[in-house]
Amino acid sequence: MTVFPPEIRTRFAAHYPESICELQHRLGDNPLMELESLATLADSLPANSVECLQSDLPIGVDGAPEQTGRSGGDTIRDIAGARSWVMLKRVEQNPAYRQLLHDLLAELRPEIEACTGPMLTLQSFIFITSAGGITPFHFDPEHNILMQVRGTKTITIFPAGNPRFAPHEMHEAYHCGGGAELAWKDEFAEHGRAVALEPGRAVYVPVMSPHFVRNGPEVSISLSVTWRSEWSYAEADARGFNSLLRRAGLQPAPPARWPRSNWTKASAYRMLRKLRAVD
Repeated sequence: MTVFPPEIRTRFAAHYPESICELQHRLGDNPLMELESLATLADSLPANSVECLQSDLPIGVDGAPEQTGRSGGDTIRDIAGARSWVMLKRVEQNPAYRQLLHDLLAELRPEIEACTGPMLTLQSFIFITSAGGITPFHFDPEHNILMQVRGTKTITIFPAGNPRFAPHEMHEAYHCGGGAELAWKDEFAEHGRAVALEPGRAVYVPVMSPHFVRNGPEVSISLSVTWRSEWSYAEADARGFNSLLRRAGLQPAPPARWPRSNWTKASAYRMLRKLRAVD
């Protein structure tokens, strides 16, 4: 049975790559997504692929929050009472989860590649969160489908490329090795699109769309399947080139959003990086 029915793939294609799109999925009760399976996965992953944070965070944080110090496996096994938020990063390092990622994205490959070309750097992330937990305001460089497997949560998404929510300097800093956390102002709230997720629901989040997540009243498990495109990499490298121009005292124009190309700046930055003129 397909996870993304034909009508959902049609809806996704109509929105991809620049518009938020609410979707449905048929992943169901996959044993790979059960708590004990995820705890075992956490125990097996490299330490830098597991983050354990307190779940009672504010929407806006100043820099990356400190980790709790507990192991991922122990936290997941105690997630109902741990008041924690666990992120398992690049779970495709495990063969079973890599197969799941590739199977899911294979269903959407025709719609994706018809628009943005070859799918690059396929990765997957799993989030296990205690009741009421918050994932603070941030952005991500990937094309992303967030699939809800257990519990409920609401993700609030803001327009990509709008400097009101993510200043151009923050983009540039991120693509030069800085953090993904963004400054939050309460006045932003009315401008976000809140998407309620429950098991069987999903949402497509465009590249670099600022967002935060508020967990529901019970334990939540979510699967994020992500990929990059040549356009997303060019946008990132154009941001890197802009950071050099800004250091030189210039005020560079921001990269263009899809479907316009950022090839000139991206090519210049890649050449400088190849010559090791930039980090």
